[in-house]
Amino acid sequence: MANRRRPRSRLHAVMRCGLLALLVLFVYWDNTALRTDSLTYTSTALPAEFDGLRIVQLSDLHNREFGKNNQRLYAAVKQAAPDLIFLTGDLVDEYAEAPIPYAKAVGKALSAIAPTYYVTGNHEWAVGGVPALKEILTANGVTVLSNQFVPLERNGDTITLAGIDDPNGYADQKTPQQVAREVRDAAPEGFWLLLAHRNNLFESEYAALGADLTLSGHGHGGLWRLPFTDGLLGSGGTLLPSYTNGFYTCRGAEVFVSRGLGGMVRLFNRPEVAVLTLRRA
Repeated sequence: MANRRRPRSRLHAVMRCGLLALLVLFVYWDNTALRTDSLTYTSTALPAEFDGLRIVQLSDLHNREFGKNNQRLYAAVKQAAPDLIFLTGDLVDEYAEAPIPYAKAVGKALSAIAPTYYVTGNHEWAVGGVPALKEILTANGVTVLSNQFVPLERNGDTITLAGIDDPNGYADQKTPQQVAREVRDAAPEGFWLLLAHRNNLFESEYAALGADLTLSGHGHGGLWRLPFTDGLLGSGGTLLPSYTNGFYTCRGAEVFVSRGLGGMVRLFNRPEVAVLTLRRA
């Protein structure tokens, strides 16, 4: 009897090894295969000339490489044919060996595709040297929005783009409320977009600022996306978080949250290149 059981035991061992190998391959693919998601944001307040504006949002890269020198990432962005590119924080990672050279390479490559705008996330401030980081991005064609706003013009129509630094920034920086007041003073009835890294501050803080649409990251899609949830883990270890993927509305304000590209091990949550098309209702 013992001799008869050995082949079956070997078969079971081979099957277990095969299943383990398939799982490892799936997890690797799930963390490295870029997914381009195309979405539409519609508003009656959007000026007519901005109807059809295409935005690529990239968030939470955390020094990740997709292909040699990020060539797969740049190819995906270029294929999306964006009018604008938004980098919504955590471009670099606090544990990375070379954050500044990485930021320089990414900024130079993306700004060669389309006008690129950037706001800090919490990891930039954890790394330190944020002024140097902002300088290198600016020198390589990226517009850094540090509690600032800029007008965007198309054929005589104008909208406003504002960006706020992460709360981990300097204690004496402008508050989001101050930035919002400046935007309203400059364009009282105008359409405006807000870049703000932290998804988990939208409900408590950013929703009250008055932006037509806020674009955020930080949540990494909840890392492990389980059925009927917004993911298993939020930033900071929050269980079953919200505001991690796509559009949300709170008190009449809207936010789009990117699942991001890097971070810890992801499951059923591929790295996202988000393509938003603005439409006038």
